Amino acid sequence: MAAAPITCVKFTTSSMHTNQIIGKPSIHKLVSLGRVTSGVPCLRLRASRFQISCAAKPETVTKVCEIVKTQLALSADSVVEPDSKFSALGADSLDTVEIVMTLEEEFGISVEEENSQNITTVQEAADLIEKLVEKKNATA
Repeated sequence: MAAAPITCVKFTTSSMHTNQIIGKPSIHKLVSLGRVTSGVPCLRLRASRFQISCAAKPETVTKVCEIVKTQLALSADSVVEPDSKFSALGADSLDTVEIVMTLEEEFGISVEEENSQNITTVQEAADLIEKLVEKKNATA
């Protein structure tokens, strides 16, 4: 069985179960390593479908959490985590627009309207920010 070191990975199987690993590097068994008749190693996938996507850096998630807390005027003891939904934190659609505008200013990015409508959690916002910052740096 092969193992791969990872820091942030999101696994999604066809049965719609999601596991997210964020933080400390870990070793997780992803696939089995087999051999074909020619002696060349091949990978056998355990799930019929899965997707690996990198999650945002922990510092980006932390910064987004702080911005959300400030924008929604949450108390210091309020817990805002990556999977926190803006609506569960008391945000309405106007609050969400203001959060996105603050994130644009803070990270020096521009979020298209169709992308901003798909942001419902802190993690989704952080992931989009990472993607847009990476795209911005690639064109600079």
